[in-house]
Amino acid sequence: MQLRVASYNIHKAVGLDRKRDPERILRVLHEIDADVVALQEADRRIGERTSVLPRAAIDDTHWRVIEVARRPRSIGWHGNALLVRRGIEVHSGEALELPTLEPRGAACGEIEIEGKLIRIIGTHLDLSGLRRRDQIRALLDRVHGCDRNLPTVILGDFNQWGRQTGAMREFGDHWEVLTPGRSYPSRQPVATLDRIAITRHWCCTETGVHHTPLAAVASDHLPVVAQLALTKK
Repeated sequence: MQLRVASYNIHKAVGLDRKRDPERILRVLHEIDADVVALQEADRRIGERTSVLPRAAIDDTHWRVIEVARRPRSIGWHGNALLVRRGIEVHSGEALELPTLEPRGAACGEIEIEGKLIRIIGTHLDLSGLRRRDQIRALLDRVHGCDRNLPTVILGDFNQWGRQTGAMREFGDHWEVLTPGRSYPSRQPVATLDRIAITRHWCCTETGVHHTPLAAVASDHLPVVAQLALTKK
């Protein structure tokens, strides 16, 4: 079973031209054409946490929202949202709390593809290395504490510069952390902040940073993409 996944910090749909343009973000998503997309900074941070991508616009795409929001005008949790290609069955969606001094969280969904149940988690980790470590531990405790050994993918803006240092060591031997490449800042990227972590159920056949002229101005981050194949039951 093949799965194309992507992670994209959309910067509240504000591009490098300082214009908020949700349609431009959606055009980038169409360029990527992933089965599952984890978005960061998808909701506004104040007030009703309104989605920066209108529901009506998402309804006109190939994707649907995995429902985790606790506010009616939001599509995510602390800015984290999950989109899944229409036709893929969604079993559940849940907002996860993460330990931190400022609001942070994760969006978790369970989906079924070709009869296989899969867990997807989208997150945006802290700027602080110590808090990042605590947040990764919390996510891993949640995954490993479940009595079902589900193939799992964690995607997001990890805010981590080192590829195998610091908080990344928390993943240990049971996970593979994919670092597709430099994704920030989008015009001339130098930092590998955006990552994808997978359990050993998966084999990664391809990774990349989606660096097109449109993506270079639509947000301050570039999307990262991975092609995964399920290898273990």
